[in-house]
Amino acid sequence: MCKFEINILGCGSALPTLQHYPSSQVLNIRDNLFMIDCGEGVQMQLRRFRLKFNRIGHIFISHLHGDHCFGLVGLVSTLGLVGHSGELTVHAHSDAEKIFSPMLDYFCRDSPVKVRFEPVGNRQNEVIYEDKSIIVRSLPLKHRVPCTGFLFEEKPKDRHLIGDMVRFYEIPVRELPLIKAGADFITKEGIVIPNSRLTTAPDSSVRYAYCSDTAYQEKLIPLIEGADLLYHEATFGDDARIRAKETMHSTARQAAMIAQKSGVGQLVIGHFSARYTDEDILLQEAREVFPNTILAKEGLNIRLDGK
Repeated sequence: MCKFEINILGCGSALPTLQHYPSSQVLNIRDNLFMIDCGEGVQMQLRRFRLKFNRIGHIFISHLHGDHCFGLVGLVSTLGLVGHSGELTVHAHSDAEKIFSPMLDYFCRDSPVKVRFEPVGNRQNEVIYEDKSIIVRSLPLKHRVPCTGFLFEEKPKDRHLIGDMVRFYEIPVRELPLIKAGADFITKEGIVIPNSRLTTAPDSSVRYAYCSDTAYQEKLIPLIEGADLLYHEATFGDDARIRAKETMHSTARQAAMIAQKSGVGQLVIGHFSARYTDEDILLQEAREVFPNTILAKEGLNIRLDGK
């Protein structure tokens, strides 16, 4: 099975606490690392959880609030020190380049890391990155500043060859990639052997949705419907519903409502307010609506495999 792992580096909100680092995650997809948000301290967390600096090629920043992006300059500096010599693409709001380029020019001017900014809009659901394995789409969120979530989706996988049938029909090696992609096989005698006789169905493709920060909005539901895993901010509990509305954040219960209505496989809640020293109350409120909910925490590793 192909690796698709989510690693939580930080799941706190704006006010620093001794419990949590600011927002940041790393996706390991087939040993390529994609960072989502880049709060302070990401270098330490990468070290702590033994994630390889040199495999990071893309950083997706949801919005330009400090708890989601203040770690960028420090990370680029560290990448240079550990020998990362490739290009680093930062996918973020268009203001990110004019904000961070002067700092990178000053503090990282001798770094071998070449940083390229790719602007991400916050009004449409559109493809913002694609390679041979995955597609990343933007998810318009509702916050006090332009904010975007991200949907990571594996591309359709190859079908599984039936070894006995491949040997029986003496299929040349050069034909196997085509058959795995769905092609029939034609023998020397011109007989068509249907693909269904030679292969079994492929593993399903994994879909992961990241939504932070956002007020409750049902426009997300059709965009993330059926995702295997949803990370949704749950800054507040029921006790602070008014505060959530004022700051354009979500409660744990509202996050669970989005998960329930979109039919996702599992919900992870995070971006916890500093007011909660015991987040079990948030977990309880979410589970009353969507039982398959867990709390984010630093060091949490979730592996998703297509079935």
